[in-house]
Amino acid sequence: MSTSDEVPFVPDVAAAGVLDGVRVVELADERAEYAGLLLAGMGAEVIKVEPPGGAPSRSIGPFIGDTAGPDRSLLFALHNRAKQSVVIDLDDPGQADGFTALVGSADILLESTDLGYLEDRGLSHHVLAQRFPHLVWARMTAFGDTGPWSGFKGSDLVHLALGGPMMNCGYDPEPNGHYDLPPIAPQLWQSLVIAGEQLVIGILAAVVHQGRTGQGQAVTCAIHEAVAKSTELDLMNWVMRHAPMYRQTCRHAAEKVSVLPTITQTKDGRWVLVMPVGAKDHDRIYEFLARYGITPDAAPSATDGAEGRAIPGSSPQSGRDARLIELVGRLSRKFCYDNFPWQEAQEAGIACSPLRKPHENVADPHWAARGTFAQLAHPELDTVLTYPVRKWLSTAPAWRVGRRAPQLGEDTERVWTDLARTSPRRPIDDPALAALIPRSPHNKPMPLDGIRVLDFTWFLASAGGTRFLSAFGAECIKVEWKSNPDTRVAAMAPVGGRAARERATGPLPGVTDPDMGGQFNNKNPGKRGLSLNVRHPRGLEIARKLVAVSDIVAEGFSPGVMERWGLGYHRLQQIRPDIIYAQQSGMGTVGRYGRYRAVGPIAAALSGVSEMSGLSEPAMPAGWGYSYLDWIGAYSFAAAMLTALHHRDRTGRGQWIDASQTESGIFVAGGAILDWSANDRPWTRTGNTSADGRAFPHGVYPCQGTDRWLAIACVTDEERRALAKVVGMDAARQQLLTVSAGAHAEAAEVDALITQWTLARDPYSAMYELQTAGIAAGVCQDAQDRCDRDPQLHHLNWLTEVTGTKIGRWPVVEVPVKLSATPAHVGGVLDRGAPCYGEDNEWVLGELLGYGSKEIAELEDEGVI
Repeated sequence: MSTSDEVPFVPDVAAAGVLDGVRVVELADERAEYAGLLLAGMGAEVIKVEPPGGAPSRSIGPFIGDTAGPDRSLLFALHNRAKQSVVIDLDDPGQADGFTALVGSADILLESTDLGYLEDRGLSHHVLAQRFPHLVWARMTAFGDTGPWSGFKGSDLVHLALGGPMMNCGYDPEPNGHYDLPPIAPQLWQSLVIAGEQLVIGILAAVVHQGRTGQGQAVTCAIHEAVAKSTELDLMNWVMRHAPMYRQTCRHAAEKVSVLPTITQTKDGRWVLVMPVGAKDHDRIYEFLARYGITPDAAPSATDGAEGRAIPGSSPQSGRDARLIELVGRLSRKFCYDNFPWQEAQEAGIACSPLRKPHENVADPHWAARGTFAQLAHPELDTVLTYPVRKWLSTAPAWRVGRRAPQLGEDTERVWTDLARTSPRRPIDDPALAALIPRSPHNKPMPLDGIRVLDFTWFLASAGGTRFLSAFGAECIKVEWKSNPDTRVAAMAPVGGRAARERATGPLPGVTDPDMGGQFNNKNPGKRGLSLNVRHPRGLEIARKLVAVSDIVAEGFSPGVMERWGLGYHRLQQIRPDIIYAQQSGMGTVGRYGRYRAVGPIAAALSGVSEMSGLSEPAMPAGWGYSYLDWIGAYSFAAAMLTALHHRDRTGRGQWIDASQTESGIFVAGGAILDWSANDRPWTRTGNTSADGRAFPHGVYPCQGTDRWLAIACVTDEERRALAKVVGMDAARQQLLTVSAGAHAEAAEVDALITQWTLARDPYSAMYELQTAGIAAGVCQDAQDRCDRDPQLHHLNWLTEVTGTKIGRWPVVEVPVKLSATPAHVGGVLDRGAPCYGEDNEWVLGELLGYGSKEIAELEDEGVI
C-alpha cells in the first residue's frame, strides 16, 4: 500500500535530525560507538575523540576490499557514520585541558573507557560534574564498575552467553531431549546493539530533564545487565512458574519442543517462515493453499475458545498447527525462493515472510519509499557504499544521514576553531529544580513527571516502548477492549501464588485468569488500565477527551486502524495541536507492505536477522529463539517518543512517528549490508566462530552436567598463551594455538583440546579460572542461572518487586540504565504492577475526566467500558 492520505511522510536525506543542536563528545570504543551512532543519526553533533593511533575499532575487520587500514574497517564505518574525529592525547596535560574545554561545550559525554582511566588523568566524573553541572555523563561498561564480576573481561560472544540469548537460540535436540549441538550466538555484535539501544533511552530521558531544568547527571549501563533483560519468554516463565525453556530451530524457545519448525524450504534450498496467529489465520491458510491445489487430508478441527490472547509462538504447537506447517512445506518445495508467493499469502491475511539475507532488502521498493538506505561516498577510497540510515519516519525532522565515518583526526582543526568561538556553557539557576517533586521509591524526581500517554499499545514491540516512559515517570493509560485484548496469557501466575513458587522444585501449573499473566505484568508495570470500546460513539468521545489531556498517543495496531476509528493524526491535531502520535507496526505505514502482518518472527525473517545466525549452509538457520525485534522495536519506539518530547520542548510542535519493527532489524543488520556493498559478499553463517575473523578460539564448549556450555573468546596472542597454560597444553600445542590464530587451519584440533578440558569441569569453575587468567569466558546462562546464580545481576538490582492488584507481588525487569539524579522505577509513579483489565476505569473517567458515578455505570451498561 502507499502511505495514508492523511499525512505524507517524505524522507528527507538532508534533514537536520530531531536532536539538532545537541552536542556529544564521544570517548568510546566498540562498546559504546553504536550508541553514538544512534545519537548522530538522530541529529546530534557527535565529536569523536580518538588517541593518536586511532580508536581500537578501526582495527576490527572485515575491511573494505579486505585490506586492513584505519579508514577501511567496516565496523568503524558502520558505527561512526555522521560523526567528527578529533585526535587528543589525554596523557599530554595540555591536550587534556583542551579535552576538558571540549566537554564543557557539550551536552553529553559518552564514554566506555576502562575503570580508572579518566580518574588517573584528573578527569573523573566528580571533577567534571562540579565544573559542568549541566553535563549528562553517559558511561557504558561490560559488567558495571562495582560488584563481584566488575573485573570480568567481556566480548560479544561472552555477553550473549552470560546474558541468556544463547540458551534461547540454537537447534532442536535429539528425540530423547539431548542437545548434541551447542547454543548458537546471534550474529553480529548483538550484545552491543542491545546495550547501546537501552543506554540511548536513558540518555534521552536525561536530555529531556536537562532541557527542562539545566541539570546534568550520570547515566550508566552495564552490557551484561542490558543483555540479561532482553530475552522474551524464558525469564518470566522461570520467575512465575519455575518453568525452564528449551531452544528450538529458528523459533521461540518453549517449555516443550514442538513437532516442527515454522520455517520450510524452497526447492532451491532457501527458507520461508509461516507464523499461524489465531484461529482465523488457519482458515485463511487453507483457502490460500487450496488455490494451489494443496488440501488437507482431513477437515480442520474446531478451535478452542480460550479467553485471553497468547503471545504468538508462546503456546504449544497444536496438531492443527503442525498439519498446516506440513502443507505449507509442500507448497514451498514447489517454488524457488524468488518465486514463492509470500506477498499473495500476506494479502490473504497470512503472517508469512521469506528468510531474506540482509542485503536483499536494499533493492526492495518498500524500503526505498521509506528512505531506509542511503549511499555515501568514500572519496579517499574512490567508492560509494550503501548504509541503513533510519529506523522510523516522522513528520518532524527525524534522522540525519550525514557523511561517511571520519578519517582519523579529520575534523581536529575545525573543531578547535569552533570551540574558540563558543561561549562556555553556564550553570542554570532554575527554580524548577527546587520545585521537582520526588515521585519514585528512590526519593528522587522522575524525568517524565507530568507527561501523560494515552496508550493503545499491545504486544511487546509497542507496549515495551511505553513501558520505558512509565518507568521514567510518565502516566500511561493503557486502553484495551475485551473483544481484542492484549497478549495477557503467558507466564501465568502459579496456582498457589508466590508461596507455591518459593516451594517449587519443578514447573508449576499456571492460573487461567488473564489478569494474572506474568509476561503482561513484565511488559506493562506502572500503567493504568482502561477498558474502552472506541467503536461506540460514546467510547470515541471519551477517547477524544483523553487525547485533549495527553501528550502522547501511542499505538501498535496494523496501519489504518486508528484512522478507521476516527483517531488518525489530523483528528488528533484538531483536538490537541501539539500532540505526539507514535505508531509502531511490523513494516511501517509508508510503502507497499504497510498492511502486511508482522509479529516479531516475521519481522526478523524479512529484515535478515533470522538468516544470519546458525551453522554454515547447508544447515538450517538457527535464527533467534525469541521475538528479538519485539524488544529492539520497543527500544526504538521509546527513543522515538523521547526525542519527540525533546523536540516539542524546544519548538512547541508535536509530530507523527511511523516506526517499524522490520526496519529496526535492518538497521542492526547493517554490518552484513555494508560488507555486501563494499566487498560484494553476501552474509554467510559462521556458527559460533568469530564473524570478523580476529578472535580465536571463539566458541562454545561442553562442560559437566546436562546441556551446560561455556563460551570462550580470545583476541590477542597474550590471551591465547594464557588459555594454553590454563588448559594445560604442551609447548608444541601452545605454539599451534598462537600460530593458527590467523588461518585457523588447526582450529578443530585446538577446539578438541579445549573441549577435553571443559568436559571435566563445572562451567562456573571453568569460567572463574579463565577470567582470573585474563580470558573472556562466560557460562551460557539460562533464566534460572540469571535469577538464582548470577551475583553480578543481583548486585546491580536487575529485578524490582512490584505489586499487582490480583497477581500479587512479583519481580519484574528493571530499566538497566541508571540515572543518578532522576532514576527510573519500573513500577512507575503508581509503584504498581500491570493493571487488571479496566482496573482504573473509575479513576480515569471520574477523577481525570469528571464523569459522575451514575454516568460511569451507564457507560458500563451500554457496553462502552
